[in-house]
Amino acid sequence: MREDYEELVDEVSALVGAPATLEDRDFRLIAFGAHDSDDGVMDPVRTRSILTRRSTAEVRSWFERFGIARATGPVRIPAAPAAGVVRGRICLPVRHRGIVHGYVWLLDDSDAGPDPDPRLVAAMEVCDRIGDRLAAESRAGADVGRELRAALTAGPGERRDAARAALGKALGPDADEVHALVCVLGWTAPPALDGATLPADGSRELPGIRTIPGAAALCWIPAPGPGGADPLAVLVRLRSAQHLAPARTAAARLLETSAAPGAVAGVGEPARDLDGLPEAWRQAAAAARAARVQPRLAPVADWAGLGPYRMLSALPGGAGADPAVLPLLEPSHRELARTAEVYLDCAGQAGRTAAALAIHRQTLYYRLSRIEQLTGLDLAEGEDRLLLHMGLKAARL
Repeated sequence: MREDYEELVDEVSALVGAPATLEDRDFRLIAFGAHDSDDGVMDPVRTRSILTRRSTAEVRSWFERFGIARATGPVRIPAAPAAGVVRGRICLPVRHRGIVHGYVWLLDDSDAGPDPDPRLVAAMEVCDRIGDRLAAESRAGADVGRELRAALTAGPGERRDAARAALGKALGPDADEVHALVCVLGWTAPPALDGATLPADGSRELPGIRTIPGAAALCWIPAPGPGGADPLAVLVRLRSAQHLAPARTAAARLLETSAAPGAVAGVGEPARDLDGLPEAWRQAAAAARAARVQPRLAPVADWAGLGPYRMLSALPGGAGADPAVLPLLEPSHRELARTAEVYLDCAGQAGRTAAALAIHRQTLYYRLSRIEQLTGLDLAEGEDRLLLHMGLKAARL
């Protein structure tokens, strides 16, 4: 598929007599045309785009202020040395049925030519063909995402079997690969420009699949409870079941592109076949929840590294707190709850706990006494400590 785009970009380069690059609507490089070795052809922005396959936020902001997301024809953009754009550009928007799917970029140091420039008119016809391909690719990605959602949400039995079979068909040869699932909580799309980057069917914005290394499919999963935010699921191809690095990279890229701070992600254990995806999704979702409440696990948590949260995440979602722990969960006793949790995290060592809380030991002893009074538990007893520790951790989730 990439070779097809490179051929089209080379066709644009030949028409206009200048090297061209193709980026998706998120300013990630898809293909670039051949150019000679003349150093004057390059500038820092073009070099960075080719080497890192992406542009900086500053460069994107500079280009977008010229209305390229709304344009239907070529847009001339002047140089901006402060942003690293040392040479002017011509932007050819790549659209399909009014929706922008990407941009073809040409270096431009000359004064504006005839209007309309016949070379650019011919190049825009090639851009229309590129737009058709990108739109078809986007539709195919949406189809796989829809089947992924069905496979992860279907109940056991024939319905799940049918959903798994449909996902396998949509994935094609990728169905036989080892995959990992990434769950992202709190991901928010960057602001759309006049709705230009919203999906044509009016559905909720998804990240561009090309912006996520190794991604085979992505979709929103309905939140399990009322009022909760829908988690984002990403299916990532792995080279082997022993290497989760591609999944972690995909998770980090998503968090980097989220418009909202505080987003976190979880990564499940590798699934060797499609049958293992529901369990892998449960693990990824549990890891994301743990990352949200435990700072040391954030921003990307692996299921294998959750420790006690692996067991706690298996508790029924509607399970209430143990009666002994309930008093500490009242807002008026928030400080005591934190003291109890830090004390138990520190294995009951008073010196470490007092230092972690920045309080005097006598203050700690007074608080521990109050905790025992409120809960009826004896903090000198191992089982009472276990109950309180697990109860406080479960309440976080």
